[in-house]
Amino acid sequence: MGGEFSHFDDRGNAVMVDVSEKNITSRTATAVGSIYVGKEIMEAVTGGSVKKGDVLGVARVAGIMGVKRTSDLIPMCHPLPIQKCTVDYELDESEGAVRVYCTVKTEGKTGVEMEALTGVQIVLLTIYDMCKAIDKHMVMSDIHLVEKRGGKSGNFRYEDK
Repeated sequence: MGGEFSHFDDRGNAVMVDVSEKNITSRTATAVGSIYVGKEIMEAVTGGSVKKGDVLGVARVAGIMGVKRTSDLIPMCHPLPIQKCTVDYELDESEGAVRVYCTVKTEGKTGVEMEALTGVQIVLLTIYDMCKAIDKHMVMSDIHLVEKRGGKSGNFRYEDK
């Protein structure tokens, strides 16, 4: 694993990576994360009875908004023209898990991994915010990059070791 730390200059100062000489290519990234909730929250979310509204619908919009604002949140991220963003869910009622997948696409000089990861985090935080009045015993975890395509470093697919 590895490579050099490209966000530091030769004096150790933080810098934004210079991508001006890179080619514009198609880039895609998908991230995943889970929030574990109790039975009462799962029933309220699936039954549409959360007082703050449609939890998964609002969280989806929040995630997309987060993707578009990633460079405002992460200091060394380049602003990117987001061409597509999807947020999908898997509900595992027996495990009490809401699994969130965020896929982001662009054509640019740098990848969208941070945007996909930020989208997942914002969705999870929104679910927490909308459900915390029911029960604060929620755990967000398992957040990671699933796949990325394009760019100089090539394709990546997460595999359990």
